[in-house]
Amino acid sequence: MEQLGREYARLCAAAGAAPQEAVLRRLRGPGGGRLDLAAQSLSLPTCSALGRLLPGAAPLAALALGDCGLSEEGVRLLLNGLCTNTTVKSLDLKGNNLRTTGAEALGKLLRQNKSIRSLTLEWNSLGMWEEGFSFFCQGLRANNFLQRLDLRNNQINHQGAGELAMALTQNTSLQELDLRWNNIGLLGGRALLNCLHSNKTLKRLELAGNNVPGDILKAVEQALDHNQDRETILSEAQNQVNILSKEVLSLKDEKNKQFMDFVDTVDKQKEERARSEKMSAARVSQLQEALDEQYSIMNSLKTKLQMTEAALTLSEQKVHTLGELLSAMKQEQNSVAESHFRELQQQKQEGADRESKLLHDLSAASEKNLLLRNQVDELERKCKVQQDQLFQVKQDLTNTTAELKLRAVEAEERLEMEKRRFKQSLEDMESLRVKEVDRVAQQMEASERSMHDRIQRLEAIRISLDEELSQAKAAALAERGRAEEELIKVRSQARLEEQQRLEHLEEKLRLMTESRDEAQNCCLKQKEMVAEAQAKAKQLSLYADGLKRRLEELQQVVWSGEEEKVTELNKVKVELQEQIGHLEAERTAQDGLREKIAALERQLKALSSNHREALLDKEGEISLLLEKLRMKEAEISRMREEEAQRASFLQNAIMAYVQGSPLGTHSSRK
Repeated sequence: MEQLGREYARLCAAAGAAPQEAVLRRLRGPGGGRLDLAAQSLSLPTCSALGRLLPGAAPLAALALGDCGLSEEGVRLLLNGLCTNTTVKSLDLKGNNLRTTGAEALGKLLRQNKSIRSLTLEWNSLGMWEEGFSFFCQGLRANNFLQRLDLRNNQINHQGAGELAMALTQNTSLQELDLRWNNIGLLGGRALLNCLHSNKTLKRLELAGNNVPGDILKAVEQALDHNQDRETILSEAQNQVNILSKEVLSLKDEKNKQFMDFVDTVDKQKEERARSEKMSAARVSQLQEALDEQYSIMNSLKTKLQMTEAALTLSEQKVHTLGELLSAMKQEQNSVAESHFRELQQQKQEGADRESKLLHDLSAASEKNLLLRNQVDELERKCKVQQDQLFQVKQDLTNTTAELKLRAVEAEERLEMEKRRFKQSLEDMESLRVKEVDRVAQQMEASERSMHDRIQRLEAIRISLDEELSQAKAAALAERGRAEEELIKVRSQARLEEQQRLEHLEEKLRLMTESRDEAQNCCLKQKEMVAEAQAKAKQLSLYADGLKRRLEELQQVVWSGEEEKVTELNKVKVELQEQIGHLEAERTAQDGLREKIAALERQLKALSSNHREALLDKEGEISLLLEKLRMKEAEISRMREEEAQRASFLQNAIMAYVQGSPLGTHSSRK
């Protein structure tokens, strides 16, 4: 504030005028964001300096210039400075006798300023100058930031009230308007009442001391009450929308967290599978090496057998050749004479020795053959044992496949039961909603019929009143009083019915929210069932992984057998792959169920949106009915005025007839 005082002194010095001490004290004093210059006679240089100072006056939030005796030029300078100000929220200009120039400056201020929320113009003369007040109303029409306007004691007539009403039809921010102690009258009150049909933001309108009829004041109060009720309903609806949006965001976050957890679990399973595959590959390589060693041993044994068989064939060939030699020697002995007898004996001894050696070799070869045969028998026994093991494994596989099929059938039956329950709950909810909508429509039709009956009754009363007015003035006045009482009763009844309808609609809203909560609980239960199915699917996948590992082990065992065993194992592999395909098909079916659940959730959201739209439509119908009621009340008031005019015309005619009759002339002569 001290800086504002220095700036004010500098601007006054630059303009060649002395600063006012009272203004300096107020500028330099601790104002707490408020500059109070009320009841200070401000000169034109001071107004010029303040007009230059106000655009950058950041600490000021309220400015009081009441009863300052401002001139037209001073007001223009001050308000031009406020046009670009962005901190002043409250402006007080009461008791300054503002006229055309001031009204034009105020209109410009309202068009350009976007910070002022409260404007006090009490005890001025804005309504005396029609052109200036029209500029002021144009500025109010373009302004969408002002919330409170005080126009008490401004000599505003019915024309000014009409311009104000035109401005209020397009203004969407003004909430309080004070027009007490002006000259608005009947026409101005009607114009303001008509503007309230399109203005839905004005909550407070003071019209005391304006010669406005009581029925118009009551209609204005009803319109303002309707605006307040509408504002409260809109605020409650906005709060509900905010709460629902927060719930939706929280649900989305939970779903995202669940999806991320599911992705993490899938990644972990993939990592575990990769590790198991690496381990199985290493084990397979080790077993393959062992099998290669066994194959090499078998090949060496086969080569040894072939070597022994070749040795046997050679020994047999040698025996055959020796027999031939013996026969040749015998022939030679028979052919040779006794001279060679000794040589033959020696040769016989040598042949016997050779035969003994050959027999010894034959016995050794036969022993080797027996050993090899025993080894072959042992290998055949091992093959039989492996075949028995393979048969047991096949039986285990068949048992596991049967168990898996039974479990899959049970899971499908459970899923079908849950689907049927969910469909039945949805059908029940839909039937309840249709019944409620039909009941609301029937109630609305009954209310419309009752309103039409009441209007017809009122019209019949009006006709009877017209007939009785033609008979006598006193009877007409009495009937009019009765009609007014009946109208008051009808209005009270209409208000009570409107309150009852609103309470009924609130109960319906509560029931709809409860049904929505129940649907959400059903969705949560379905989600839990899906989570259980997912857990079961994970268990089945783990079991399938175990089966795969067991298959790999069996393959490693089978690879040590013959080619027939390999073919049997391939068949088993094909069967297991088919089972795995069935399991994967079940997984896809579960994914389809998840998609169906998501579609059901979307349908629930669509149903909730349809319910909201239906409620909004009902609110629109209620507003239309209220507007029809207001129109009927306006027509009744107009008819009452016409009846009053007719009564006055009848009275004037009767008086004229009395005065024109001989009795009237005789009395006038007397």
